[in-house]
Amino acid sequence: MINRREFLKTTAVAASAVAVASSNNVFAGETTTSHAGAGVVYTEQQQGQWKGKAGSHAPKVTVTDGKVSVVTEHPMTEPHFIVRHTVVLADGKVIGGKTFSHTDKPESSFDLPAGYKGKACATSFCNMHDLWVTEFTV
Repeated sequence: MINRREFLKTTAVAASAVAVASSNNVFAGETTTSHAGAGVVYTEQQQGQWKGKAGSHAPKVTVTDGKVSVVTEHPMTEPHFIVRHTVVLADGKVIGGKTFSHTDKPESSFDLPAGYKGKACATSFCNMHDLWVTEFTV
């Protein structure tokens, strides 16, 4: 039998592979639900099983003076909260991530690389309603 640590490591690697494959579809402008991330990654346009939850789960993004601010308008309670924000550039480079507890506000900010222009995405992970992605252009 596989030990718990090995199981968690394998699960994390598999989840990361699906998220990377899905982010490529986000950047390619994929609008169908047949891509690799369907049912795993949700957006404002592709809410899947969580239809009606985008307003409180899809990250809101603003870019000002080379800084990306991410806010998820979600109540934070011990049984239901936003776990993490991440910002990823179009080439797959993660420029930052912030992990939350149920007592935190789901707000974060990250510095863009100097002179960056192009697409990026912000992620918001809810412990009950999965991974949500918002694509934006700088």
